[in-house]
Amino acid sequence: MNNSLPAVEIPQPSPRSTRPEILAAEIIERLTYRIGKDAKVAKPHDWLTAAILVVRDRIIDRWMDSTRRVYEQGDKRVYYLSLEFLIGRLMRDAVSNLGLMNELRDALASLGVDFDVIAGLEPDAALGNGGLGRLAACFMESMATVDIPAYGYGIRYVHGLFRQQMADGWQVELPETWLAHGNPWEFERRESSYEIGFGGSVETIGGYDEPPRYVWKPAERVIATAYDTPVVGWRAQRVNTLRLWSAQPIDPILLDAFNAGDHIGALRESNKAEALTRVLYPADANPAGQELRLRQEYFFSSASLQDILRRHLQQYPDFSNLPDKVAIQLNDTHPAVSIGEMMRLLTDVHGLEFDEAWEITRGTFSYTNHTLLPEALESWPVPLFERLLPRHMQIVYAINAKILVEARKAKNFSDQQIRAISLIDENGDRRVRMGNLAFIGSHSINGVSALHTDLMKVTVFSDLHTLYPDRINNKTNGITPRRWLMQCNPALTSLIREAIGDKFLDDTEALHALDAFADDAAFQEKFAAVKRENKVQLAHLVGSRMGVRLDPSAMFDIQIKRIHEYKRQLLNIVEAVALYDQIRSHPELDWVPRVKLFAGKAAPSYHNAKLIIKLANDVARVINNDPAVRGLLKVVFVPNYNVSLAEVMVPAADLSEQISTAGMEASGTGNMKFALNGALTIGTLDGANVEMRDHVGAENIVIFGLTAEEVAQARADGHEPRAIIEKSKELSQALDAIASGVFSPDDRSRFTGLIDGIYNHDWFMLTADFDAYAAAQRTVDQIWTNPKSWYSKTIRNTARMGWFSSDRTIRQYASEIWRA
Repeated sequence: MNNSLPAVEIPQPSPRSTRPEILAAEIIERLTYRIGKDAKVAKPHDWLTAAILVVRDRIIDRWMDSTRRVYEQGDKRVYYLSLEFLIGRLMRDAVSNLGLMNELRDALASLGVDFDVIAGLEPDAALGNGGLGRLAACFMESMATVDIPAYGYGIRYVHGLFRQQMADGWQVELPETWLAHGNPWEFERRESSYEIGFGGSVETIGGYDEPPRYVWKPAERVIATAYDTPVVGWRAQRVNTLRLWSAQPIDPILLDAFNAGDHIGALRESNKAEALTRVLYPADANPAGQELRLRQEYFFSSASLQDILRRHLQQYPDFSNLPDKVAIQLNDTHPAVSIGEMMRLLTDVHGLEFDEAWEITRGTFSYTNHTLLPEALESWPVPLFERLLPRHMQIVYAINAKILVEARKAKNFSDQQIRAISLIDENGDRRVRMGNLAFIGSHSINGVSALHTDLMKVTVFSDLHTLYPDRINNKTNGITPRRWLMQCNPALTSLIREAIGDKFLDDTEALHALDAFADDAAFQEKFAAVKRENKVQLAHLVGSRMGVRLDPSAMFDIQIKRIHEYKRQLLNIVEAVALYDQIRSHPELDWVPRVKLFAGKAAPSYHNAKLIIKLANDVARVINNDPAVRGLLKVVFVPNYNVSLAEVMVPAADLSEQISTAGMEASGTGNMKFALNGALTIGTLDGANVEMRDHVGAENIVIFGLTAEEVAQARADGHEPRAIIEKSKELSQALDAIASGVFSPDDRSRFTGLIDGIYNHDWFMLTADFDAYAAAQRTVDQIWTNPKSWYSKTIRNTARMGWFSSDRTIRQYASEIWRA
């Protein structure tokens, strides 16, 4: 008897209207029936939610169509696993990519609502921190733009990293409450829920005449539940999915304990589960923090892989074609435990033999490395890893045995080389090397700039590169021009369209036509007017938030990025102190008015980074209140750096600070955003600065300092910072002023340790590069005093940055790694 229901032809809804009057009517309908408000009493946040729901409906039509096409055509899917997705606000992004900006503005205006006002109320999604997360967001938008079917997988953080406030110049970390009033962009997918285990034991089953099977019996289990956010590509050609995992306990409350009076203990399972998705990068200076980080990484990796394999089996009978239909990209080492988890799922759950599972795993995964810093290549203490993931520890040892035997027999590796490629670091306490696991378990390993990729081959992965010489390749990072030009700088976008037409909107490299206008006096005047208006907006923001008055006619010199010693905010601050001394000592000279603006967050447990923030604020307090400076120099640290703040600061920058120690910045993407928006770059030959110089022209970028090779050689020869300081009058005076308490009269010794580190160690080569940096800044001053030369260079920066689009990067990933 056939009980199946007959196939039903489901009618597809007609495309929704884009006419302003229809949009306005729908906004009122959503306001009334979804939010429960009369238009007469609706508040701005009510209008925002109603508008988002109307926009979202138009996204859903395209989202479902994109999903159907993948199933019907059997396209290969790309899965991007990242611990961060710094997507920022979505309203302007979605409306712009749908091509609805003018229509929605008109619709809201007819209701007496200003689009810009309500769009500014949308909270930034607290799903990331720095360049890693912003790159993932750009990549997701570009994958949809270039028609690559893709899912992004991450964690739905309740509080993100933290909300940064200043208390007497010190960073204070507060919870980021972006989800306090819900998120109208997302959809809960209760049907996409998976059990995630921790701890417990592994049992071996099977008779004497059959191969053993391994059964992991976790001691703890939580549920991962999916929340989906649509990601709209340019012109809405495709809508992809950002799937984020939230954690729930299997037993939310232990009623017996609660009724017995143990109200706190009764909720311990709930609290333990919720801790997994509370905070991005919990401090790992203690064992509890380390364990929580590893739990987070395994939690989202396991949920993602279970979801991927389930989806694959919905279309195909087995996993033999998984590498042909699935590409999984690991964004740094955070999801590297996925290699072990994929092996566990294929062998223990789905019954594949180890060698077959290994071939499928390696054919499916690829890994992006973002750092040459050893401490950033994650590793976990073996006892912690084994206690938390006992089956995965067995799999890691099995993979390690396979690789080490291969290296010894096929490549005749020495003991030293064997130690270098091993998944277990035997130096000191034994640790599991996640970078090595990601490398060995992937068919492709890419760097994110040409310099970074070359250095990978001779530094952190030199021996693995010898073992697998065809795996490392380069994919220089890019940025989405929709967010980082069209949306954040509409006035410049309009000016460019007026000059060269609309082709660049779809092909960023068409910006090169703007070169013809670089020396055109009339165009320069318009370009300068756009820049000044952007500076006025930033000055207004700084004034309203911080009470500091900025002169838009001054040079806006901006460094915005995560606070880290290798990024050398300290070099910038020390040079500001030296410049302060020079302005006071030589008032007769024609100094260029300059505002040095900083923004960025320091990791809560990173003492020196937090001290650098305090120093910036202390230096700002002294300089900004000294009448002898005559307003020629101001220093401002703008708190709580996020995507929305960057969207104001980037278009306003005259000078972009990209001054990391050469050989330590993998790529950078802030450098690309600034240059695209018409800022001159001052920087070292580090990361993508090298390729930017090649594209914009050496005459249109200000380069200083040691190269990566010279940095390595200086360290090898025994860098002597004290001798360098003694030979540099400006540097020694600036360091002495900071160390002696000139900027910290309330605590004269506050910065003594920070400055002692420069005198005695200076790993980040501040002293070696200081004089060259100061001289480069004076070169910038000279260019600034000739506006025709300045705008010629900055216009050429905008014109020649088209290659650094994330669309180009994604096309390279698709053709050379994913085969998608």
